[in-house]
Order: sequence, then C-alpha cells, then structure tokens
Amino acid sequence: MRQITLGKTGITTPQNAFGALPVQRLNKADVVKLLRRAYDGGMTFFDTARAYSDSEEKLGAAFGEAGLRNKIFIASKTQATSADELFSELETTLRNLKTDHLDVYQLHCAKQCYRPGDEGGLYEALLKAKAQGKILHIGITAHKIGVAEEIVASGLYETLQFPFSYLASERDIALVKACKEADMGFIAMKGLSGGLLTNARACMAFVSAYDALPIWGIQKEEELDQWLSFFDEAPAMDDGIRATIEKDRRELLGDFCRGCGYCAPCSVGIVINQCARMSQMIRRAPTAAWIGPRWQAEMQKIEDCIDCGLCMTRCPYELNIPVLLRKNLEDYRKVLSGEIKVG
Repeated sequence: MRQITLGKTGITTPQNAFGALPVQRLNKADVVKLLRRAYDGGMTFFDTARAYSDSEEKLGAAFGEAGLRNKIFIASKTQATSADELFSELETTLRNLKTDHLDVYQLHCAKQCYRPGDEGGLYEALLKAKAQGKILHIGITAHKIGVAEEIVASGLYETLQFPFSYLASERDIALVKACKEADMGFIAMKGLSGGLLTNARACMAFVSAYDALPIWGIQKEEELDQWLSFFDEAPAMDDGIRATIEKDRRELLGDFCRGCGYCAPCSVGIVINQCARMSQMIRRAPTAAWIGPRWQAEMQKIEDCIDCGLCMTRCPYELNIPVLLRKNLEDYRKVLSGEIKVG
C-alpha cells in the first residue's frame, strides 16, 4: 500500500483512509468495532465533522480512551461563520473526540476562500487555535472547482478536501496536480461519487495514480473488508479496469447528483439527493430496492415541485435541480412501464 504525505503538514499515512460520515447511522458499539478493525487493518487517517451528528462522539469512543489517539490522525470540520462560533465548535469537537488536539481542522464546504481580514475572522481564529496547539494543521473543504482553485492559489491552507473519483474532469485532475506543486495535501472525498461507482478496485487503482488521500465512506463490515484487502494487494491499473472506467464515464459524465444532501430540505418534501439520481441508481443497484411502492411514492412528489429554486441556491455543484428531477422522473416512469430495461 502506497504511503501519502499531505504536503507541508508532514502527515504520512497509507493511501486508504476512513470517511466517518456514514457511521452516524449506526449504533455506537458497532461503530467502535468497525473503527478499531479499520485501525487494526492498517488505516491511520480518520475524517469526521461537527455536521455529521454523533460521528465525532463515536470516534472518541473508539480511540479516545483506548491508548490509540497518538497512533492515528483525526481530521474534523466546522461550518462556523464567525470566530466565536468556530472556537465553540472546536471545543465541542475536542470534547467529543476525547482529545486535546486535531491533526487537521477544516472549514467545511467553503463558499469562498476565507482570508485574513474577511468578515467573521475565521482565518484568524484558525491561526489562533493552531498557536494554542488545539489544531496542528489548517484545512478547508470545497465542492466548487473555482473556489477550490482560488484556495490552492492563495497558499493559505495546508490541506484541501475536494470530490475526486474516476469521473473527474481534466480540470479536477489539474487541481490535484496544482496541490502537489503548492506542497498542499489533497484529501479526496466522494471517491465513489456518492455511491454511483461500485467497482472498488477501479476506484482504488485510479486514485493510486495521484498524490491524493481518499477517505472512503464506510458503514458496513463488508465494505471495510474490501478496502482493507488492498493493504495486502493494491489494485493496479490494467486493461479490465480501464474498460470499467471508460464505460462508467460514458454513462455517467455530465450533470449528475452526488447525493450529498446539502440541497435539503425541499419545500414540498422531495427527497432530492435520491430522486435526482434515480436514473443512475436503478441501473447500478438492485433494482427491486428502487421500484417498489415507497420510491414510486417519493418519485411522484417531483410532480409537486414549485420551482422555488431554494435547492439550487444550496447545491454545491450548481445543478439545475428541478430540471434534473423531472428528467429522472421521466426516465423512472419508462423503467416502470418496461420501455427501459434495467437489472
């Protein structure tokens, strides 16, 4: 397994890390077991956030009192909009994680490159927390490529977290290379594109070609086993994997929903982060799970869309969500009628 150093942070870890967003859906005992198995299997970098409900608390339960804290790296995030809020959230995060410091503290889903002198004082707060030893390295996460490019050019941050999978554009790939040139650590989120990609070997082989640390969203033991198996035999790019990647890129490139859920809540109750990618899901997951009464009823809610536009103001990928929803509903109905064959 290749080792990755996150730029000037000096953090060196296997190129195979744990994204802890999904563990908020599990009970604490199961999460503790899962996280410790991840560590025993070779993972040393764990990424969480205040926004992930009780994810931080579960990491604290797994590592804070087990004598493992100094053997791993923990990154968390804040959506604070002011210095006071940032310090309050940081104290909560440290308490949840049962630690006195974070290895990386990231501004979460940044809408801009926050700089010294900006209203709110977020950057100055990060510097102060770092001087206090409560955070060791300053990071930031973004979903918009233009914002990410500005962040790298600024030279203000030590790590950038950004979506990166084998559906990446040339511009996305250039961003990863720019981070390397700037000696900035690149943390790759959404390596499975929100669940649309299902070939773990292909995903691992792709990211292994870049100086990027993938944080895989894991909530099941069988998922963890899959990633841990790569410590013994990391997949290499070959003709079969190239063919898989080329096929998926033909089918999926373009405007598609990554399922992040930042668009919610919908004013008329549409489950946007599932309904807006239903066309892909019914082709790439067990079809019966998506064409039963529950999801037929959920998809029907698209008819109630009033084009209020609130979802579009929240979407980090700037998708035209009402148009995307209606396209998915049309496709879904063709599947139900048998006009389109899947599964």
